[in-house]
Amino acid sequence: MQRTFMNSIRNFKNQITTFFNTANAWGVFVMGITFVLMIGASYLFYILHSDFERFHAERAGSTLGLAFMIVAISLFIFKVGFFIYTLYQYIKYRPIKSVTDEELPTCTVIVPAYNEGKQVWSTLMSLAESDFPMKKLQLLAIDDGSKDDTWYWMQEAKKALGKKLAIYQQPKNMGKRHALYRGFNEGKGEIFVTVDSDSIVKSDTLRNLVSPFITNKKCGAVAGNIRVLNNEEALLPKMLDISFVLSFEFVRSAESNLNSVLCTPGALAAYRSSAVFACLPDWINQTFMGQPSDIGEDRAMTNMILKQGYHVLFQRNAYAYTNVPEKYKGLYKMFIRWGRSNVRENIQMSKYVFNNFREGSKMGTRLLFVSQFSKIIMSYPFLLFMLFFVLTHPLLFLSSTLLSILILTTFPVLFYAKRYNNLTESFWAYSYSILYTFGLFWITPYAIATASRRGWLTRELPKKST
Repeated sequence: MQRTFMNSIRNFKNQITTFFNTANAWGVFVMGITFVLMIGASYLFYILHSDFERFHAERAGSTLGLAFMIVAISLFIFKVGFFIYTLYQYIKYRPIKSVTDEELPTCTVIVPAYNEGKQVWSTLMSLAESDFPMKKLQLLAIDDGSKDDTWYWMQEAKKALGKKLAIYQQPKNMGKRHALYRGFNEGKGEIFVTVDSDSIVKSDTLRNLVSPFITNKKCGAVAGNIRVLNNEEALLPKMLDISFVLSFEFVRSAESNLNSVLCTPGALAAYRSSAVFACLPDWINQTFMGQPSDIGEDRAMTNMILKQGYHVLFQRNAYAYTNVPEKYKGLYKMFIRWGRSNVRENIQMSKYVFNNFREGSKMGTRLLFVSQFSKIIMSYPFLLFMLFFVLTHPLLFLSSTLLSILILTTFPVLFYAKRYNNLTESFWAYSYSILYTFGLFWITPYAIATASRRGWLTRELPKKST
């Protein structure tokens, strides 16, 4: 009997171990912890609400505290008003339907790759299977001096696709911007499409992506709709998928309605070739604080095209699925790169956004800029306030912060649930907000302080292909 009991214990232990070796099991665990934290914080806030009122009274009683509260309240009012404005623009947004085969422009698709391994083959295959007239499609792939077997998989794709695909190899690793530059100069299409080498597109993506150039002659660039490809593999991709849906399908939809999408993503974007060539010398030779810019090539191109007076739009019906980091280290490196680019390009945008840079209304573009720039300039004051709050009133900080996450993140949860009819998956927005608030709050201040640094930060080591 004792042996039977011990075997039962071992079997139960093995079942528990197997359960927690799966991403779904850890997902249930993390989501459960998330709700325990937020509900517990809500109850704690209820108990401590009188202390919170005294804390505000103390701050209002000092000159510095009062000044901070006035600024904070002013920013809060602006953010609420801006959110309502964004929501209104989102409601008005409609993606452009695909034009006919006869109307479609000639298109050059450029896929730069570095240490991508077999994934680049999958990317090229998905592009080749697009529902796009092949006589109007030019497909280029550029290996940026990879140290793994990326070039081999490009050659395999070339064998399978023949004349549909042209492949090139840089003499050494020169950076994504230079790989794209070569593609732009090799390209013959009226429209350039850039696709990251770790992305997969749907069959109708290309035709949906380039259709706005036909219906809107002022359109200079179009952003695609990015979703996460590896969201079944780990917890961070599950969280990022929810974040991407809000960032693209809500924020960029609103920006598109203002003809001013601020960033066309490297994973999937389209550009009018004449607009590209008009700024190509400045783009490839761009510097920041005397150093060549080797990051943020997508945001920089978008900025330069906006500056020319073109409209920049978003196509919700043009999907690309891309791989994202599965570990914290890769995630924060990606965010640092994005943060540095954001700092640089907001500085560049400040030089023209208040000028008469294009015909028609520019107020929406300026509001978008002010909203972004306010996040940058207020990052240090709020960081200092947060540290002060943590040191002096840790329980108040924890309870009020988690309660705020519970309230504010409800919108992303409902938005995702409505768009994709999946309430369970939408709850990852809460986990992501907690992660970002407590684990990534330092990104923007750090990115500002190190904005002049170079380097892609990720993919330093070659990947192993299977």
